[in-house]
Amino acid sequence: MTTAADLPVVVIGAGPAGLAAAAHLVERGIEPLVLEAGPTAATAVRGWSHVRLFSTWSELTDPAAEKLLAPTGWAKPEGGAYPTGADWTGQYLQPLADALGDKVRYGATVTGVSRLGRDRTVDADREQQPFTIRIKRADGAEERILGRAVIDASGTWSTPSPIGADGLPALGEHAASARISYRIPDLKDPAVRARYAGKRTAVIGSGASAFTALAALADVAKDAPGTHSVWILRRGISGSTFGGGSADQLPARGALGLAAKAAVDHGYADAVTGFRTEVVETLDDRLTLVGEDGRRLDPVDEVIVLTGLRPDLSFLSELRLDLDERLQAPVELAPLIDPNQHSCGTVYPHGHRELSHPEQGVYLVGMKSYGRAPTFLAMTGYEQVRSVTAAIAGDTESADRVELTLPETGVCGGAGLFDDPAAAQVDEGGCCAPDPALVQIGAGISVPVAASEDTASGGCCGS
Repeated sequence: MTTAADLPVVVIGAGPAGLAAAAHLVERGIEPLVLEAGPTAATAVRGWSHVRLFSTWSELTDPAAEKLLAPTGWAKPEGGAYPTGADWTGQYLQPLADALGDKVRYGATVTGVSRLGRDRTVDADREQQPFTIRIKRADGAEERILGRAVIDASGTWSTPSPIGADGLPALGEHAASARISYRIPDLKDPAVRARYAGKRTAVIGSGASAFTALAALADVAKDAPGTHSVWILRRGISGSTFGGGSADQLPARGALGLAAKAAVDHGYADAVTGFRTEVVETLDDRLTLVGEDGRRLDPVDEVIVLTGLRPDLSFLSELRLDLDERLQAPVELAPLIDPNQHSCGTVYPHGHRELSHPEQGVYLVGMKSYGRAPTFLAMTGYEQVRSVTAAIAGDTESADRVELTLPETGVCGGAGLFDDPAAAQVDEGGCCAPDPALVQIGAGISVPVAASEDTASGGCCGS
C-alpha cells in the first residue's frame, strides 16, 4: 500500500530555487520530482541569457546543490566573478538539473493542484489526502501525479505587468502589441538593435529594469542618430529615484542607477513624471500615450514596459492559500517585503513559517513567494528552500534556524545588471549623501536587465 511518505515532493519549476529545493530534498533522503514547463532547465533564465547579473558567483550557487554536483566533476566558478544568464545556466543550473537526472521532467506544464478527491471546500480528512498535480505534457496529453507536498518555484517571469497604472492593460494596449515589449531587449543582437536604432522609444517603469533599458538605449544613440528615449514615471523624481549609488551594498546595482541618471543628464532620454497611462493610440505605425489627466505625449515608435511582474495563481485555485491582498505574497511574509513600508531594501530573515499556508504542505518559494514585491535575491530563495525542505522532513529545529543577511540597496530600489565590474566605479553617494559621480554611458554598462534571479522567476535577473 502506497503511503504519503512513498510519494515524491513535487517541485514546480526547474529554475534556481526549484533545483535548489530538489538538491536539499535529495540531501535529506526525500524523493523530489521537478516539473518544468520548458524543454530545458531554467527556461526563463535563458530568456535573458545576454544579461550580466549584479550578484557574484559566490551568491548564486546553493550549498546543497554544490554537494550534489561535486561527484560529477563540476568545478565551482570563481566566486568574485559576475556571470551572465547564459553563464549561470550553462555552468550551474543545467549541470545541476543533469545531476538530478530523471528527478526533473521537462515539457510538463502544471495546470492544476488540489487534494486527491477534495476540492477547496471540503474539510473531511483533507490533510490525510495526498496532493494531486495535473500536468499537460509537451505532446498535449494530460497526466495526474500524486505528491506528499508541493513546492511552487515557478516564479513570475511569464506574467509581466501591463502599461495601465490601474494594473489593467491600457485601452489600445493589446491592439498595439506589435510595437510593445515587456522585456529588456537584447540590443547587442543586430536584428533587435535595428528595431530601436534611430527610433523614439518610451520606457515605462521606475526600477532597475528601466535603468538598464535607458542605459542600453543611450549606448545605441551614440552610434545611431535619432535614437531617443522618453522615460515615463508614475511618480516624480527625488533623491532616491536613481538608487543608492555607492551606498548600495551591491556595487553593480548602485552603478546601474547612475547610468540611468547619466542617460537623462546627457540628453539621451527625457523624463516625464507623474504620468499614468490610460490609453495607447495607434496612428500611422506610431503610438501616442494618453494619461489619466488627459496629457498626450509626442508619438513614439516603440514602447518598453517594465512595470513589474506578478504571480500566476490560476493553477493553485483549489488550494487554501493565505495571500496578502495587495502583494499576493504569503500573508506572514508580506509585511517583511512590502515596498510601501520598507525604504532601504532590507528583508528580514524568513523561512517555512512565513511561507506556510492553511493548506499544510504547500509552499510558494523563490520569486513566486514575493508576489508583486521587487528586490528578490537568489540567496533569499536558497535559504527559503533550505528551511522549507527541513520542515517537510520534520526537522523543525533546522527549519526554524533561519540566518540570512541580505545586502541593502541604500534606498528603495530594485535589481539590475551591468557589463564590466571594473568600470562601475562611483564616489560617495546615495539618499543620505552628496550626489554621486556619474558613470559614463557606454563605459561598461550597456547590457539589458530582466527582473529577478529566480525568473524560471519567473522572476528578475540580477539579484
